[in-house]
Amino acid sequence: MKTGKDYIIFPLDVSSYDEAMKYVTLLKDSVGLFKVGLELFASQGPAILIGIREITNARVFLDLKLHDIPETMRRAFLAATQYGPEFVSVHCDQGDGFLDEVAKSNPGKTKILAITLLTSLGSKNLATLGFADEYVKDLSRLVLLRARIAKEAGCHGIVCSGREVALIKEEMSDMIALTPGIRPEWSVVGKDDQKRIVTPASAVKNGADYIVVGRPIRDAKDPRDAARRVAEEVESALQE
Repeated sequence: MKTGKDYIIFPLDVSSYDEAMKYVTLLKDSVGLFKVGLELFASQGPAILIGIREITNARVFLDLKLHDIPETMRRAFLAATQYGPEFVSVHCDQGDGFLDEVAKSNPGKTKILAITLLTSLGSKNLATLGFADEYVKDLSRLVLLRARIAKEAGCHGIVCSGREVALIKEEMSDMIALTPGIRPEWSVVGKDDQKRIVTPASAVKNGADYIVVGRPIRDAKDPRDAARRVAEEVESALQE
């Protein structure tokens, strides 16, 4: 049975192996997954994935946001699967089932998650980038469009804001939904670069299968206690 902590993904947003492993050791029994992003993977490579697996049963989300021609993405994804991550993230703008073969030839159980719209982006950013007014005025329309493209491309799930997850789940209940930009009401984060944030309870109620909680846990005086509080909030939301 999935518990509150199983929903929590903690991002290892550091470049040092030792610092990353410090958080893994501290939180290995308090979260469900650890997220390894570009900074840490570029710095430490596959060694960090091996290190995590050596000391914990917590799973790994390899957040590389792969974006290239189909064959390059296929090879990169298959190379990543040998280290057993639960998820690998990609951009899937091309659609047309171009990741279908990747998913089918996957030698392990690694799932492909597609990025819909980065939670640091807002309407002004999209206008600057030249997006159509219909998407600038209503970000959820763009997120839903990209979720459809992700499903068509052969992805197992999507990464989206908690503000759009209910809309996606209503249409595509079988797609895994991973939600970043999570901020518990009790957390205080200065100069936050996340623009479309929600609470853990709100994200889960709306259908999120996983939530990424970084700074509220990392910056707390007691990170394990902060993770426990997030897990309790998730469990309370599930019982309502």
